[in-house]
Amino acid sequence: MAESTTQTQSVDPTTLDGFEQLTAIVEGRLPAAPIATTLGFAGMSVPERGSAIFELDPELRHYNPIGSVHGGVYATLLDSACGCAVHSTLAVGEGYTSLDLNVKFLRAVTVDSGRLRAVGTVLQRGRRTALAEAKLYDARGRLVAHATSSCMIFS
Repeated sequence: MAESTTQTQSVDPTTLDGFEQLTAIVEGRLPAAPIATTLGFAGMSVPERGSAIFELDPELRHYNPIGSVHGGVYATLLDSACGCAVHSTLAVGEGYTSLDLNVKFLRAVTVDSGRLRAVGTVLQRGRRTALAEAKLYDARGRLVAHATSSCMIFS
């Protein structure tokens, strides 16, 4: 994944639709969001419009005091997958913001869980709002968390 400090080609994101913007980030032509560097995201992909995938290798720095990955790390991965799934549907000149994020934690995650994979999908995209969901899986393919997010679309 391209880091925000990586040298990027001259691309004007205002001339691209949401899918093209995210593709430019994946290809390193636009910088990644700083949160990707802060948390150490291991990868991002946008396989098609309405879908986004984020990956992270759990580390001890992600732990909470009870000895597992902090729920905020789960939530950030899920929020990123939901939000970027919606982002990938935007037309040139459109923006969005999250209105809510509802997360269900299903299983504890530790460094032994292996690479986490958050898969986001748009469930419904209207003119003014979108509903997305994301599922978070561990390296063995077990569902560890689920989220839904409502987003407001604006010009």
